Amino acid sequence: MRKLDKLVLGAFWGPFVVTFAVTEFIFLTRFILLYFDEIAGRDVGLDVYGRLFFYFSLMVVPVSMPLAVLLSSLMCFGNLGEFSELTAVKSAGISISRVIRPVAIVIFFITGFILWFNNTIQPWANLKGYSMLWDIKTTKATLAFKEGIFNDDLPNFSIKVSKKYADGSLKNVIIYNHSGNNGNRAVTIADSARTYMILDGKYLVFELFNGADYVEDVDKTSPNLNTTDFAKNAFRHKKEYINMRAFKMNPTDEEQFKNHAIMKSLGELRKDGDSLKANYDLAMKGMLQMAPQYYSYHLQPQSEVAKKMSRKWVDSLVTAREKAFYGTKNVRPDQLTNALNSAKSRFTAIETDELLMYDRRKNIYKNDLEWNHKFTSAISCLVMFLIGAPLGSIIKKGGFGLPVLVAIIFFILMYVLTIQGDKYAKEGTMWVPLGAWMSNLVLFGFGVYFMIKALNDSRLFEADVYRIAFNRWKEKFEAWRETAPVIGKKRELS
Repeated sequence: MRKLDKLVLGAFWGPFVVTFAVTEFIFLTRFILLYFDEIAGRDVGLDVYGRLFFYFSLMVVPVSMPLAVLLSSLMCFGNLGEFSELTAVKSAGISISRVIRPVAIVIFFITGFILWFNNTIQPWANLKGYSMLWDIKTTKATLAFKEGIFNDDLPNFSIKVSKKYADGSLKNVIIYNHSGNNGNRAVTIADSARTYMILDGKYLVFELFNGADYVEDVDKTSPNLNTTDFAKNAFRHKKEYINMRAFKMNPTDEEQFKNHAIMKSLGELRKDGDSLKANYDLAMKGMLQMAPQYYSYHLQPQSEVAKKMSRKWVDSLVTAREKAFYGTKNVRPDQLTNALNSAKSRFTAIETDELLMYDRRKNIYKNDLEWNHKFTSAISCLVMFLIGAPLGSIIKKGGFGLPVLVAIIFFILMYVLTIQGDKYAKEGTMWVPLGAWMSNLVLFGFGVYFMIKALNDSRLFEADVYRIAFNRWKEKFEAWRETAPVIGKKRELS
């Protein structure tokens, strides 16, 4: 490896590691905040949250990598330009393309890694992350009693306390037991109580003091009891054991989540796309086969007798049909009503079939879009490097100042174009590959333009260039104003 390559790669790796860590943290934080309300307050343990955040961090790698490449390339070549190292290299007769080459090779390897990551790691991370997120969301929050309000978090129980203390003890406790699905027939009232967990949190113990159990209509089969009878059992000390299974996270079968496109690899998406298209063609063929029964009059094969009918008789049929269309007295009202109802029914059937086929087409579009995005998120690393490397050599500013501003602008542009392209592709208003690759195509144009400017040593972002150009335009405009009246006089004389 030559000294020049070592210099450029040494200037690249530091900013790349830092910017990737920063962008990964930013997108991970955004992901966490997006689901914060649904996962906060769940008593599932720090290890579960740690695994969830690990899966989230893997899920955002394809998004954070292009931005990290853009930022690091801007900072790398901006620093080289700011400290006149690019100037020294150019003065030695080395072109900017030769300076960029070692980093470009690294970016090619990063692009290949992201493509492999999208095909193998990301589907697995999506499956694990979203299934665990669902498990956490469906887990009930930590049990908490509010004074004077019934708490229904415990299955089959409704509990109310008038006062709670810091040591966990409760005052004036009312417990409705709905385990028999008989309404409010079983009630426990206690003067005081305290709660604690046993068996590693599997059961909640209510230790009740000075109260009574009330059970309405104890024995319905007894002839001596009516619906107003109840039993009372007083106690001085009693324990109630309540299962806390609803407050524990129960792993869901991951097979329920595997049908989503983001959980699949390229091979699985291609296979699903072929199946979806085959089912669409089969459904379309079935609709075409069923259609003739709704148009039996027009689509009946012409008989031999009809072929031999005279022109006069055919004309008479045409005349009769026209009279029927305009509602002459020869047509019965029930015939017109039946015809109208038949037309409305067929129109409704056509609309329903069109909606069903549109849903099938949308599934095909979504599947094809996800297949294309496996490649677009990887190629976007190359596109971002094509923008960042020449732009950094032109700007000649390193650090987190101007490069960050430029990177944000182009990342927002990529994000907006990606969202719009996906929207048009899913709706079928744009060819799916074009919608998926629209952001890369537009940004590739910017990259080619900046690369041409960098190869020509253009002073694209220097104020002096535009000031000189403006002064030249101003001088030409003033010279034109001075010559314009003379030209007008010559025309008048002629």
